[in-house]
Parts: sequence; C-alpha cells; structure tokens
Amino acid sequence: MTSRIKRLVQQLDGEAGESCDARAELIWIGSDAITAIVDGLPSLGGFGQLTAIEVFEEVGDPRCGPALIGLLDSDNPTVREWAAMALANLEIDGAIEPLRRAHRACLRRTTPPDWTEPSGIRWALTELGDRSPVVPPLTARLRATAADDAPGWPSAHFTEIINDLAGHAQVILYSQFWRVDAGRTYGISDTGLDWQLDWTAPWARLVEEARTWSLLEASEAPVGDNIFVAPTWIDRTDLFPER
Repeated sequence: MTSRIKRLVQQLDGEAGESCDARAELIWIGSDAITAIVDGLPSLGGFGQLTAIEVFEEVGDPRCGPALIGLLDSDNPTVREWAAMALANLEIDGAIEPLRRAHRACLRRTTPPDWTEPSGIRWALTELGDRSPVVPPLTARLRATAADDAPGWPSAHFTEIINDLAGHAQVILYSQFWRVDAGRTYGISDTGLDWQLDWTAPWARLVEEARTWSLLEASEAPVGDNIFVAPTWIDRTDLFPER
C-alpha cells in the first residue's frame, strides 16, 4: 500500500486525467495517505502541489497543517494562496501567525491587494478570527434586507453601499454580480470597466478613486430583484498593519 500511495502522489503532477484519477484515489484512501503526500510535496511541481492541497481539504486530516504552513513560503503565488485558504478551511491550529507573515510578505513584494493571493490570505485571516472587516452600519443593515443565503447585497442598493464604505474610509477593490434564479446562483459578467489604483497614493486618495470607479460601475451594473452585488473592500490597516 505504501508504494502504491507514493506512486499516486507522484501522479498528481501528471497529465490532467492521470492527476485527476490519482487525486480521487488518494481522497478515497483518506488519512492513510496523508503522511506520504506530505513527504512527497517537495518533489511535486506547482500543479501537483495544488492538487495535493485539494486532497488535504477533502480528507480533512489536521496532520497536513505543518505542510500547508510550509507552502506559504512557496515560490508559486497560487500555491501560497491555496495553502492559506486551506489552512482556514481546515481550521488548523497555529496558522494565524504564519498567515500574518504571508500577508506581510505580500506587502513587501508590493503585490496589489486586489490580486488573488492577498485576497485569499485576508479571507483566511478573517475566517480564523484574526481579521475583522469594517462593515459600516448602513452597509450591514442593507445586507440584512436580503435573504440569508443571498450572495451579497441587492444591486438596487449598490450606490448607497459604495458611498457608505467610502464614507468610512474603506477602499473598494472590485465587485462581483450574481443572479439568483429558481434557487440557483449564477455569476454575471462584470461591467467591463478596467480600473487600477495607484497603491503608492495616499489612503484618502485611494478611497475617493475607488469610490469614483465604483459609482461608474454602479451606473452600468445590471439591476433587478434577483440581482445581487458582492463588493470586496479593505481597510487602511490591511495595507499598514500595526503588528
């Protein structure tokens, strides 16, 4: 069994079909495969490591925690992002400080905060209770008017949300639109606006530039009783952490 598991681990780096089959079999084997996957991680490329992370999450064995923490130092930003999110999904003990370091490393690399890696790390820290997003009262109240499982806020309130967030010094990074139809949720293409912020600018300027672009997006956004918007925003402390 041990040699078989080792072969499956190496196959995680294979062609898509081979990798998918190995992933499924390792998940079926479950916890008995974790040690071999952890041992084999250094020999895998980025694709294999990403697939291994998927196996870790499906199996849910906390023994993979140290390996996931180690992947936060990977040269591959997607591996770092997926490892961060897996740490949160699996609620791994001791993950908060490594995630803080990973976030600070993003800041040192001047990775734009709207890229997926820092977004994933912030999400992980939030899920583990180490980060509390600023949610102004109006924004919180407008969210409450939607169904409990709604993917965001009713799009009819998008302009109010934008101004409320900016009024509380929050920088909106981007927004995702969703349509709910017959109990199913569908992503909607964005408005096509391609806007980027100058992250060397003062925070107040970033707030207002993000507000301006978001209001323009709101003017072109889809509307309807079944349309929802989920903006993503950050606080100044996300770019300038005190610790």
